[in-house]
Amino acid sequence: MSLETVLTGAAAARAPFAATTADLRAAALRRVADVLDGAAGELVPLAHRETNLQEQPRLYAELERTTFQLRLLAETIVEGGYLSVTLDSPDTCWPAGGRADLRRMLVPVGPVAVFAASNFPFAFSVAGGDTAAALAVGCPVVLKANPGHPLLSDRVGELVTGALAQAGLPDGVFGVVHGIDEGRALVLDPRIKAGAFTGSLRGGRALFDLACSRPEPIPFHAEMGSVNPVFVTASAVRERAEGIAEGYVGSYTLGAGQFCTKPGLVFVPSAEAADFESHVAAALAGHVAAPLLNDGIAGRYAEGLDALRSHPAVRVLVAGEGVAPTLLGCDAADFLAARSELLVECFGPTSMVVRYSSADELVACARAFTGELTAAVHGSLADDEVEPLVALLTERVGRVLWNGWPTGVSVTYAMQHGGPYPATTMPGHTSVGTTALRRFLRPVVYQNMPQALLPEVLRDGNPLGVPRRVDGVLSR
Repeated sequence: MSLETVLTGAAAARAPFAATTADLRAAALRRVADVLDGAAGELVPLAHRETNLQEQPRLYAELERTTFQLRLLAETIVEGGYLSVTLDSPDTCWPAGGRADLRRMLVPVGPVAVFAASNFPFAFSVAGGDTAAALAVGCPVVLKANPGHPLLSDRVGELVTGALAQAGLPDGVFGVVHGIDEGRALVLDPRIKAGAFTGSLRGGRALFDLACSRPEPIPFHAEMGSVNPVFVTASAVRERAEGIAEGYVGSYTLGAGQFCTKPGLVFVPSAEAADFESHVAAALAGHVAAPLLNDGIAGRYAEGLDALRSHPAVRVLVAGEGVAPTLLGCDAADFLAARSELLVECFGPTSMVVRYSSADELVACARAFTGELTAAVHGSLADDEVEPLVALLTERVGRVLWNGWPTGVSVTYAMQHGGPYPATTMPGHTSVGTTALRRFLRPVVYQNMPQALLPEVLRDGNPLGVPRRVDGVLSR
């Protein structure tokens, strides 16, 4: 199907889709989930052939996550709180000036361009979180398929389109397109009202700039590169070096290091570094090379790794052959002096241990980061550096972990998967969890509007029974 055909359908579906009930959209999401679950025996082997990812447990688990996410968002929109309905009664004595009858809610922005990721062919692809969130709130989706799994994208697209039609949604609410030029044209088309992307900093920033260059700029939610630093105190290394080392290796080699939350840098005290590094090397001894997603990604990984290995400040601690896990090392002073060259994402099974000499130097290293998806602290409450470190990281990342590892982004109500630039272009939002719905909504206030002209959810008596804040009091 051509880009123009898909865009025409999305534009035509905008108004009727926005007018559908939450119950109907929820039923449609559940139908999509059921259809995808039923096709697992076909989809998972196809995903394996196109991505090199293992069927068990990786791809089956990812498909299960994808369908769970669809059902969770269905549950969320039926409850209604996502609309943030707020009503103010008229009040001529309101201290800030006379108050009119004000009724506020969130409404869908319109057709959304979704760019699928390469490393999650289900969860961040055709029927992934961005698509699910946009459809849930009533926004048509034009999905730009990732070139890393085109056949899978088309097949999932066919299943999604059929399931949505069976559920009774308007024609045109979903379509799949391919091609680099099509992706650029998609972002620039005036019928598109928002965009979502998961991938590299270079790709996300290019599309974001296009979105901002339009005569009518649109919000473009790009989730991009992140190195996800981990900071380990001296007491933590002394008390549990082996366990931390094993967790570190398991996290940065998970999925052949192709997770956007992979810990790319871990900071350890110089006095304990040799012991920690020996534990990491021992944990790596049992790991073998796993294929990367495709030849292009493998080539870019090799280039990035070569650039890091050849830097004069970097030591090679464990030299992985080909795409076998690699461990690098450097000193904090050198890291700070060359952070523009060393603070880069290496998309694959490589990470770096940075040795720091004091608590002040550790805090200085944390200050070097500008925007990350995550950061983790391994320590104890008795460590003096912990409190300022957590406060500093709170300014710079979307999710701060305590004695844990960042890989494994659960689909929950409270999850935040985003962060300040360059981790994302829109740090006020998340691409995972139920609040991901807010990316594709905008607020509208109706002032002194007759009941007959109000959306049903704003009318007196709360006919839909959704949570509403009335004159400052939350009620149903």
